Amino acid sequence: MFESLEVSKMARALAAHSGARLGVIAENIANADTPGFKAKDLTDFESVWRDAGGAGMKATRAGHLHGNAPSEAPVLVRRDGPASPNGNTVSLQGEMMRAAQVRQDHDTALAIIKNAGDVIRAALGRK
Repeated sequence: MFESLEVSKMARALAAHSGARLGVIAENIANADTPGFKAKDLTDFESVWRDAGGAGMKATRAGHLHGNAPSEAPVLVRRDGPASPNGNTVSLQGEMMRAAQVRQDHDTALAIIKNAGDVIRAALGRK
């Protein structure tokens, strides 16, 4: 029952996306001094959720609405910015700010999941 709630599905997807995005940010930070390394990021969650059929009309079978079943995998994109003299585009300050935002998104998703569970337990008369 809990898995079928739309808000629960969205929160779980946001938590998974945030975890994957944090991994990409960690890779960027690890390669901050690698000559020629180009910073990467994932597509934003809103686009992933919309493209996966999370909002609006939903495909009920492969080939319905979109021609194919929607993909839920986020897409890795290059983030081009000012490059250092060695060609590296990683900004440690920018990565740290992105990491803080991703952590906030992840914490929000976990809070939604916890509160949804609390509401269901209260509805069932359990604590």
